[in-house]
Amino acid sequence: MGVKSDFDLVVIGGGINGCGIAADAAGRGLSVLLAEKADLASGTSSASSKLIHGGLRYLEHFAFRLVREALAEREVLMAKAPHIIWPLRFVLPHVAGLRPPWMIRAGLFLYDNLARRKAIPGSAAIDLRRDAGGRPLQAQLTKGFAYWDCWVDDARLVVLNARAAADKSAEILTRAAVTAVDADGHFWRVRILSGNEVREVRARAVVNAAGPWADRAGGLVTAGAMPARPHLRLVKGSHIVVPRIEGATDAYLLQSGDGRVVFALPYEQRFTLIGTTDVTFTGDPAAVTIDPAEETYLLDLANRFFKAPLKPADIVWRYSGVRPLYDDASTDASAVSRDYKLELVAGRDLPPLLTVLGGKVTTYRRLAEEAMNRLGPHLARVGPAWTATAPLPGGGFPGGNFEAYLKDLRRRKPGFDPELLRGMARRHGTDCETILGDRRDQAGLGENFGAGLTEREVIHMRDREWARTATDVLWRRSKVGLHLAAGQRERATRAIEQLLQA
Repeated sequence: MGVKSDFDLVVIGGGINGCGIAADAAGRGLSVLLAEKADLASGTSSASSKLIHGGLRYLEHFAFRLVREALAEREVLMAKAPHIIWPLRFVLPHVAGLRPPWMIRAGLFLYDNLARRKAIPGSAAIDLRRDAGGRPLQAQLTKGFAYWDCWVDDARLVVLNARAAADKSAEILTRAAVTAVDADGHFWRVRILSGNEVREVRARAVVNAAGPWADRAGGLVTAGAMPARPHLRLVKGSHIVVPRIEGATDAYLLQSGDGRVVFALPYEQRFTLIGTTDVTFTGDPAAVTIDPAEETYLLDLANRFFKAPLKPADIVWRYSGVRPLYDDASTDASAVSRDYKLELVAGRDLPPLLTVLGGKVTTYRRLAEEAMNRLGPHLARVGPAWTATAPLPGGGFPGGNFEAYLKDLRRRKPGFDPELLRGMARRHGTDCETILGDRRDQAGLGENFGAGLTEREVIHMRDREWARTATDVLWRRSKVGLHLAAGQRERATRAIEQLLQA
């Protein structure tokens, strides 16, 4: 069978929005090709705060539609992928002189009631002197509130959507840069450079979901009467990771005197994740890094709330991402809308081109549905929406109960370290049984690279998840890199690189 050259849809960009659109479109019966110039989730989509949340602070900007949609999506997404998405309690300490209690209560009331809840608990006022959430906090913080949102492994969410697209016959190309998009009658001709090979395909429609690079991708388009490049506002968000703050098993929403809020989140069993910042960004998104001033800001804010003092030497990892927001002319970077905007250009002599601006991880599925609703009238044979109730790969647990599944898995696999099984099941859900196969003990999984990552799992990531480098494996398909000492990481990197090239 030859290489396919004609597609209904070509998607540029392998972040959460691109992969979500590819999956939605492929499931509606369209032929789809997705091209990503680097690795899946190698940009903004692996640099988030790892939350599926409504965005409590967005209520202050009257973004009620966005918050309502995001709140509704929490339970939809949790049902689709309960191995990588689960509820998380947030503690919001009250600070005198900042947001008054009545304002917080009103915001939380809206948060509880803007969308229907089934599995997500509601909010409550708490006494931090008695509640376990107050134990790691400064003694003067005595009153607060608790509410619930969800945790997500953001990079794995992207990979699972790519898997869902591929399972519906989409072609997923990584390390494949789109170099030209030329109008040719009722089609687009799209040139793709992969290594030293150039491939040209035709598409009835193109989606520009290149995130921070959407303006550059738009600049590749040549057609008769194209509009100006997208109106992007790039905002950098940075996070730091420190050893777990003692007693901080809940998530925390920390209020700053400048009106912003910062999360402190339990991370990877042994760590606390602190972020994010909001800084206008003008450089190359591929070279984004945290600034010393951002580190100081995050550490200083955390030290105002937690008993155990943090210092720069405590930081074990840091990462930054660039949010590709729609430029709404806000003067404050933190006030720029996180809502998405879809710009569709199509005409009698111009095939459809849809550009995606803004958005957040939580609303990617709704964004993808809306994208297909916009493109549908311009394409033939578009099936109905389907993603709201379909589990993502590995997410089809009986009753959606991860812990019950894990308990049963451990019972059926007594020859394996229970923590190895937990880590593998958290990453792959029921697909972990494909990796385990009929092996009776861990020796059958090949070399253990550390922290429960084995040769068999890396092969699965290579063959089913487009992993091509050790970084893809250690920092995106997993966070095992965070658990390894420097020497272990170097040895694992060498061994994994050899395995990926086999």
